[in-house]
Amino acid sequence: MSRYPPVQVKVWGDFACFTRPEMKVERVSYPLPTPSAARGILEAIFWKPEFRWRVREIRVLRPVRWLSILRNEVKDKASVRAARGWAKDGVGGFVASERRTQRHTLALRDVAYVITADVELRSHADAEPAKYRDQFRRRVRQGRCFNQPYLGCREFSASFAEPDESDRPVPWTEDLGLMLYDLVYDDDGRGQPRFFGASVVDGVLAVPSWEEVST
Repeated sequence: MSRYPPVQVKVWGDFACFTRPEMKVERVSYPLPTPSAARGILEAIFWKPEFRWRVREIRVLRPVRWLSILRNEVKDKASVRAARGWAKDGVGGFVASERRTQRHTLALRDVAYVITADVELRSHADAEPAKYRDQFRRRVRQGRCFNQPYLGCREFSASFAEPDESDRPVPWTEDLGLMLYDLVYDDDGRGQPRFFGASVVDGVLAVPSWEEVST
């Protein structure tokens, strides 16, 4: 555990979808962000190669509300190899209307969370965590980000700000079963998922450390 106090950021949006990995075709959301999704939000606001974010806690500020959406998507995508063949032969091409299909998404609506996280330095870092914590806080205060944060899907953009005393978690307690923690990549670049037993107590999801999940 870091000897410095963690940082916090409030994020909210009209829609969110933190897709469960066991759903292959239809998107079905977890009822709140996964630790990896929360980390992605933090990295969109502020990221440096000298440190990584360790999410410690996610507070749910609004009751869980579901939304069912039917969207037009394509069944597959054009490969680079195929595109080169089309360019060389002068025939073929990717016609989206011929590959279109309707897919169902069970998403969340009207969401708001407070993410609590630590700055964990990497071995080559030459500064104290306080430096990066202060930079993150300034960026949140000023509304600055490297990329627009999003809530699971890129089309579900997130607003963010500093939390205040009125941001209290909802009275919700539930055992969520296994939840995706993050991906571990091997030397070949293949990601292996890691899961943990997730439980929300009084609107708060306590996120275990990486060491607890790995053992």
